[in-house]
Amino acid sequence: MPEHDVRLQHLTEWLNEQLPILFANNGWGAVPAGTLTAASSDASFRRYFRWQGGERSLVVMDAPPPQENCQPFVDIDQLLSEAGINVPRIHAQDIARGFLLLSDLGRQTYLDVIDEHNADSLFGDAIEALLAFQQMPAQAPLPHYDHALLRREIELFPQWYVGHELKLTLTPAQQATWQQISQQLIDSALAQPKVFVHRDYMPRNLMLSTPNPGVLDFQDAVYGPVTYDITCLFKDAFVSWPQARVDTWLRSYWTRARAAGIAVQADFDAFQRASDLMGVQRHLKVIGIFSRICHRDGKPRYLADVPRFFAYIKEVIERRPELAALGQLIDELQAGARP
Repeated sequence: MPEHDVRLQHLTEWLNEQLPILFANNGWGAVPAGTLTAASSDASFRRYFRWQGGERSLVVMDAPPPQENCQPFVDIDQLLSEAGINVPRIHAQDIARGFLLLSDLGRQTYLDVIDEHNADSLFGDAIEALLAFQQMPAQAPLPHYDHALLRREIELFPQWYVGHELKLTLTPAQQATWQQISQQLIDSALAQPKVFVHRDYMPRNLMLSTPNPGVLDFQDAVYGPVTYDITCLFKDAFVSWPQARVDTWLRSYWTRARAAGIAVQADFDAFQRASDLMGVQRHLKVIGIFSRICHRDGKPRYLADVPRFFAYIKEVIERRPELAALGQLIDELQAGARP
């Protein structure tokens, strides 16, 4: 039996042990006959299943050790819940085996429903939740988005996209250009005010829920640049928006953040520049990650989203002449790619 089927068997046995306890503790009566179906999977090793029995719906996370660790999810879930964020309630946990039993925040993500007509309303709610967790005092023992972490992330681009997807090695001149550009992006990130950063705050991880939104996939949270999450929200892998509309949303966030006492840049132009450069750092990282998922993990479908991130980078370069060398480097590399 394949390994993932063995895990599913163990997960089902664990779930069957937990359901009677959960129902008894909540006064829900006898456990009805239920079904367990795949809910979603992502680019990591985590999988999610939905248990449906009668009117009750629950979500089960399968996060296989040693590839995944549930503890950060549990810790940050509590942190966000205390701040009033709508996150899953953890009904049961087995950290050692990588099993969590969670409340169900619904079946529709923002990505499922967002369009040009409802985007203002949905993003307005998402900004409200973002402001709530950016106002949390930085007291939790979370990692910091320091120079080492930013460098590790951005180096995924030459390692996996250039090296494995394009099958190229940077020349000494290209390496010098890359070092200058990447350091510029890192320096900009480090110069920003620091807040709680979700790190993947995008429509796929926001649920249409009450209160709205439900927030998922926060286990990699850190303290870091204030522009990170708001930039991520509008520049994700699956849907693109006209830059003029993004600018309107960014200004709305910036205005509300200042009113809430969050340490954003005092000048909107400075904030927007920091957002642009933060976005480029993330886009390069994501291109590297998607290339790694393809060439290391055998999931080539993620490469289909890479052109969208290059389009985001090109858009920034066109209005940030200080990044012109990055555009030239990308063109040079893609022109020299080996078949």
